Amino acid sequence: MDSASGVSLPASESVSAASPKKVIIKTFGCQMNVYDSERMTEALVAQGYVETTELGEADVAVLNTCHIREKAAEKVYSDLGRLREVKEARAREGKETLIAVVGCVAQAEGAEIVRRAQAVDLVVGPQSYHRLPELITRARSQGEAIVETEFPEEDKFAALPAQRAPKAATAFLTVQEGCDKFCTFCVVPYTRGMEYSRSVNSLAEEARRLVERGVREITLLGQNVNAYHGEGPDGRAWSLAHLIRHLGEIEGLARLRYTTSHPRDMSDDLIAAHRDEAKLMPYLHLPFQSGADRILAAMNRKHTADEYRRLVARIRDARPDIALSTDVIVGFPGETDREFEQTLGLVREIGFAQAYSFKYSARPGTPAANLPDQIGEDVKTERLLRLQELLESGQARFNTACVGKTLPVLFEKLGRRAGQLVGRSPYLQAVHAEAREALLGCVVAVEISAAGANSLSGVISAP
Repeated sequence: MDSASGVSLPASESVSAASPKKVIIKTFGCQMNVYDSERMTEALVAQGYVETTELGEADVAVLNTCHIREKAAEKVYSDLGRLREVKEARAREGKETLIAVVGCVAQAEGAEIVRRAQAVDLVVGPQSYHRLPELITRARSQGEAIVETEFPEEDKFAALPAQRAPKAATAFLTVQEGCDKFCTFCVVPYTRGMEYSRSVNSLAEEARRLVERGVREITLLGQNVNAYHGEGPDGRAWSLAHLIRHLGEIEGLARLRYTTSHPRDMSDDLIAAHRDEAKLMPYLHLPFQSGADRILAAMNRKHTADEYRRLVARIRDARPDIALSTDVIVGFPGETDREFEQTLGLVREIGFAQAYSFKYSARPGTPAANLPDQIGEDVKTERLLRLQELLESGQARFNTACVGKTLPVLFEKLGRRAGQLVGRSPYLQAVHAEAREALLGCVVAVEISAAGANSLSGVISAP
């Protein structure tokens, strides 16, 4: 394979099997970053590296960064300060440490990271992480920092090695990256680029490998996943619904989910898939961000509050038991008290099983960062607390309504107590139950006996 792929290196550049280098990857942010970190680890392991969880042992330390949350870049610099101290301590012992910053902060900050944190050896954007092994070798040989934030033409997914055996019964599968919507508060188009969809054949092959290795549930990932339009086996662009139907035919795969969606891309066939596809779980993350039309227009969301209401009505008509999750931003520039109340009203009207809520924070380079009437932190904090109280009460009502029901639960891991397993309901709630370890990876009927703020408890139903 071409060395530009970052996977197959000349033998002289591979890590010696006699003295393997150790790597640690710290992941920030979204589920796609979790997937990306797994793939980076696989690319390095394929070159002879060994994973470690101890920072002091790491010959290579990677921060896989996210730029969505508030002060994301500053948190990275704070971590880099601690990494510099580790690097210096190891150097006194005659040990070399390479520090790499990867992901969306790397893409956004670029060479500024090297200027501010001179201990950094490598800065790599999210579209180039498949070249990480090659870039590490170059950084070591050149003795100077490398910044790789271009958008390469090659398909990074094709360049990555086959996935290793997963560590759980569930797995993420990135099907789409980037976004063409250009919401004025969002950095994704600038850090992940324009929308790109992987081919159906490559996704089906990866999904089959996951299932063969014990995965029972796959979550399809994308910054705007329901805009998926990958090439199908027939040479035509397939929709996400078509892909879901295709993956649903894989024997041994019990469940499918997808996230994150945009209201503008909830097509008729995707809504129908929630009605017709038994393996597609009745859970949908569908951000609306604000309940005020003027704010939605300023955000460039391309939908109104009423359009969102009508879309939800269509989805619930197709799948009445569906659980909805959402994202909400408070304190967007110019948001009035009345407009914030409209957001609260939409939350009350829709009723969400789960939600993620945030104070608006300006992202350099995004249009909203330059808007007038920026809201004060005290106002944003007060609004966020009120919103979160409302959202938490809605989640509590949804969880409480599950008590007395029998739900199919996919057990994923051991619980904190001996003899306890933890799994997920179809609605993505954590469920605790007394169960044999042999049931890990199995979908089991559980009668829900109690509901907490963030989880359910139950008893396995008699067969």
